[in-house]
Amino acid sequence: MVGLPILWMALLTSCAGWSGLGANGPVPPNIVVILADDLGYGDLGCYGHPTIRTPHLDRMAREGARFTEFYSAAEVCTPSRAALLTGRYPIRSGMCHNQFRVLRNNSTGGLPHGEVTLAETLKQHGYSTACIGKWHLGVFSIHPDHHPSRHGFDHFFGLPHSNDMDPRPGNPAGAPGKLEQDPAWWNSPLYRNQQVIERPADQTTLTRRYAEESVAFIRANQGKPFFLYLPHTFPHIPLFASGDFRGKSPRGLYGDVVEELDHSVGKILNSIRELGLDQNTLVVFSSDNGPWTAHNLAGGSAGLLRGGKGSTWEGGMRVPGIFWGPGIVRGNQVIAEPASLMDLFTTCTLLGGGQIPRDREIDGLDLRPVLKGEGASPRKEMLYYRGQQLFAARVGDFKAHFLTQAGYGEPKAVAHDPPLLFNLKVDPSETTNVAMAHPDMVAKIREAVDRHRSGLKVVESQLIGQVAAPKTMP
Repeated sequence: MVGLPILWMALLTSCAGWSGLGANGPVPPNIVVILADDLGYGDLGCYGHPTIRTPHLDRMAREGARFTEFYSAAEVCTPSRAALLTGRYPIRSGMCHNQFRVLRNNSTGGLPHGEVTLAETLKQHGYSTACIGKWHLGVFSIHPDHHPSRHGFDHFFGLPHSNDMDPRPGNPAGAPGKLEQDPAWWNSPLYRNQQVIERPADQTTLTRRYAEESVAFIRANQGKPFFLYLPHTFPHIPLFASGDFRGKSPRGLYGDVVEELDHSVGKILNSIRELGLDQNTLVVFSSDNGPWTAHNLAGGSAGLLRGGKGSTWEGGMRVPGIFWGPGIVRGNQVIAEPASLMDLFTTCTLLGGGQIPRDREIDGLDLRPVLKGEGASPRKEMLYYRGQQLFAARVGDFKAHFLTQAGYGEPKAVAHDPPLLFNLKVDPSETTNVAMAHPDMVAKIREAVDRHRSGLKVVESQLIGQVAAPKTMP
């Protein structure tokens, strides 16, 4: 059991008498963003999975808002996380470039310092900030400037990248269909701030320890606004569950892992309720991209959607999106309108009283009205990048595919001219090409892509993921 750090215990004691009001009125809302890794659109009970039991997330969806058309901004880990924290398509920051520069455990690149993160916009307005979980936005053991603390986070506890990126010699990792892999095969380091506190990390304990660390952070900062970013390690492969959950799910080990993740969400929500912070806290749950379907039963499900991780079909980028906060989000909403992880940057910055940077293009939109049940989602367009290439685009209900590729390890991308066109409202599984019947929509989507490309400015220093020009804060 990991106890409260000594400093946090002192902070908690000093805040015990907090009344919920600051000297100048109500405290800005607390913000918690929980991000699963490779969780599919169809892997939760509230999104239709018949055997994975997720009572806490299901309750969170009932009491809050559940989006049925919620998108990551990329089909893989690193660019998706960069987009969430910056509110920008990763093509703008260079975080979709060569995988050996930004994705691997020996990558030289990372999130450019010229980028402004959500942690920084909130920290400017008095927020305490923590990143607990998987970072994967730069290997800070190689380049310390890529550490979360250089991007607005006061505290870090977790892994520097994916849990399969530190194999031991002779490790036969990555075999499709392998449900579990021996803990002895892995050498992932667990960090507290800049220090390695455990190597190899005991991956069977990570979900529980992330929850304990999160609850400790919430308790220690209950007297001031806080931003907790909790990017989980799982259900990314290799899969590990603790003894309390292993062998308990009808879905097998993958189900065990997701059900333990759901339990950890419950612990965080319960702590927020017990501290009386529920009326002034927004909690968001989502996934960084679709399920790793190439791994068969070790990967998840995209439900009725086509494709998975590594593709720009809906299953690769449409993910769960649940928003909870009794004082912020109108309950019992199912929102069948598009929204994106990028929108968290704008929505949460404005909720926290911050300003959106004016010196760059911000792709995130303000979801506050739709969360309150007072308006439609402002997102009318969505771009689907795979690396630096724009594969598809959505305008309104229609999505055009200019390039398609099933996922990692699949044959080379196939170009389509005219593009494939699908009406996602009636055909979310993308089975019926309607391009011949709707040439007007094809033209409209081409126009939207041309507008996007005409305003796209990509600096080479960003493309290689190195430190860019100093950031300008509003």
